[in-house]
Amino acid sequence: MNDSNAPTPAASEPASARGEQTKQLIATTAMRMFREVGYGKTTMRAIAKEAGVAVGNAYYYFPSKEHLIQQFYGETQIQHAAATATALRDETEFAGRLKAVLHAGIDVNTPFHDFAATFFKTAAEPDSPLSPFSTASSGPRDASIALFRQAIEGSTAKIDPELRVDLPELLWLAYMGVILYWVHDRSPGQRKTRALIDGAVPLIDRLVGLSRLRVLRPVTREVMALIRALGPGGDLEVGREDR
Repeated sequence: MNDSNAPTPAASEPASARGEQTKQLIATTAMRMFREVGYGKTTMRAIAKEAGVAVGNAYYYFPSKEHLIQQFYGETQIQHAAATATALRDETEFAGRLKAVLHAGIDVNTPFHDFAATFFKTAAEPDSPLSPFSTASSGPRDASIALFRQAIEGSTAKIDPELRVDLPELLWLAYMGVILYWVHDRSPGQRKTRALIDGAVPLIDRLVGLSRLRVLRPVTREVMALIRALGPGGDLEVGREDR
């Protein structure tokens, strides 16, 4: 959503270290203002003024505030992957790998906790491009799902083959639930969110292990069919009798 009467972007700066510095300055300034002033009250013009750059240049690098948030999503995901690298290299147990990924996700987002509550009001809108489920967010979302896939594939866990296909996305959905809880967690240092992760991971580990039991496979497949039906492009009429 561009500010009204947005100026025509200025001529492109050279693709150089200077240009990258300008882009990073705008992004850093924007995130600080989002935290201090609020996402809704911060305009592109105000960001440019605070960063000391031409308004046209601000629009050249980021055509809208949504593009700034997508930049933030992408950078956060890179940091998330880096924060899990050691654990995913050294740990082989599925529970340990999953716990490392979830805790690292909270670690990289912690500096933005105060901002997250106000920003979530916008991101929670079903049609918002800032939603983690939106098409605009597909890049960071796919990267996050890939991180959970890495946690699975590098583990010694024995998983039902059909569940293995969809498990990375299911874990990402669980992570979104953790993030939602974290947004509203006002305990010191968000300790309750950490406790949630530590308590939920062993349960997830146990359920994943049980998925291979022959007696539970039909249930696993029914659950997966329901999840696929409710997902994008799914048949919401699955399981219903024709009327």
